[in-house]
Amino acid sequence: MSLLIKGGTLIGPEDTQTGDIYCEDGLIKAVGQDLDVSAKEVVDAGGAYVMPGGIDPHTHMELPFMGTVASEDFFSGTCAAFAGGTTMAIDFVIPSPQQRILDAYAQWREWAQKAAGDYSFHVAITWWDQSVSDDMGTLATEHGVNSFKHFMAYKGAIMADDETLVNSFSRAKELGALCTVHAENGELVARLQEDIYNKGITGPEGHPLSRPPEVEGEAANRAIRIAEVLGVPLYIVHNSCRQSLEAITRARLEGQRVFGEVLAQHLVLDESAYRNPDWRTAAHYVMSPPFRSKEHQEALWRGVQSGMLQTTATDHCCFCTDQKEMGKDDFRKIPNGTGGIEDRMSVLWHHGVGTGRLTPNEFVRLTSTNTAQIFNIHPRKGSLSVGADADIVVWDPKGTRTISAKTHHQNIDFNIYEGMEVTGLAAYTVSQGKVVYDKGEIKAERGAGRYIDRPCYGPYWTSQLRRNELKEPTKVER
Repeated sequence: MSLLIKGGTLIGPEDTQTGDIYCEDGLIKAVGQDLDVSAKEVVDAGGAYVMPGGIDPHTHMELPFMGTVASEDFFSGTCAAFAGGTTMAIDFVIPSPQQRILDAYAQWREWAQKAAGDYSFHVAITWWDQSVSDDMGTLATEHGVNSFKHFMAYKGAIMADDETLVNSFSRAKELGALCTVHAENGELVARLQEDIYNKGITGPEGHPLSRPPEVEGEAANRAIRIAEVLGVPLYIVHNSCRQSLEAITRARLEGQRVFGEVLAQHLVLDESAYRNPDWRTAAHYVMSPPFRSKEHQEALWRGVQSGMLQTTATDHCCFCTDQKEMGKDDFRKIPNGTGGIEDRMSVLWHHGVGTGRLTPNEFVRLTSTNTAQIFNIHPRKGSLSVGADADIVVWDPKGTRTISAKTHHQNIDFNIYEGMEVTGLAAYTVSQGKVVYDKGEIKAERGAGRYIDRPCYGPYWTSQLRRNELKEPTKVER
């Protein structure tokens, strides 16, 4: 199979040029102006931008969670991703308490066989014993897993306490792996949930009240300091507030290797959604951490612009209206999660590039290249270079659409961006050198997605992390 993308403006993470891209056997074979090649298929990219396909570093397809299962599976989810210009997702294996993490990993690999696009997995550490340590080693050395997730929230279910964090972080350092955390103080959340419910606040408005910015900021700082002492790199997912951003900024300015992720929805939606008089509508915005006041949005944009937040994601975890109604009388039982994998890139382009907050090159870094580099799959992914996977989006910077559940491809009956008009959209999406989205038509193949190994980083990654390495005490003459 050969494909020529002709006459576009090629946008990379650092440079911009006009030219053609020739793809064959799933790889980029040539990049240049007026390429003299013959291809089975030609895409005219005149007037369009040609960029690396988006990589979403945070999704949850068909996740068993809070007594139900996310409505989006790996096939429907990767198809929806294609429609928005995203060509790869890094999903999460989340073992149940006391479940062997290798068994959980095998289950997720089985579910993901239907994926239309490439994927990989972070693996969550939800408990600890020697088998977990051993399985982390097997996953890192034999299965291409180089990142392990830790939930500091969800007490009584999947929350990792400090002992688990210390053990897992230490093991990750031995393996050259990256630790990721969901930073919310689970003890505080549990106490606040009980207090608020007992006061008679049972609707979705209770959700943000039980998870104020301070519980996120405390957990982010605690995870950072544990990582500092142990000398391990840290990646904090879905930062939603000024407090967690400040913790990341402080650590990075001190020279610590800490990375921050922000969700597209946290940049543009605010906590007023929880006060919608329609319970069903308000419940669809229940996710953790919750949406914040507008002052936090402005802080997050500054974090993106300054480079303190390096990646953008969606935490794509879909629950339909009937599933959200499990918490009709108790906000604590509303399944946490929102959709967005189809809309991330358009929303970021419109509100970022369209407003002057971001340049097109910065957009590429935030939606693709930085994720590929942090999770060690660059330049195979996130690049328009010769030899890279032919995962490409042909982007129409002037194309417009109105986001709606009536027209989206996500398997959910609601869209958190309902009615938002955006400028900038995917005209064509290319995965493994094949056009899988063509101006509104999905041409994806069930099961065509590949599991992507992500090698561990090696000793250079952690060699300079700990500024105060323990040394043998100096002997004092008496």
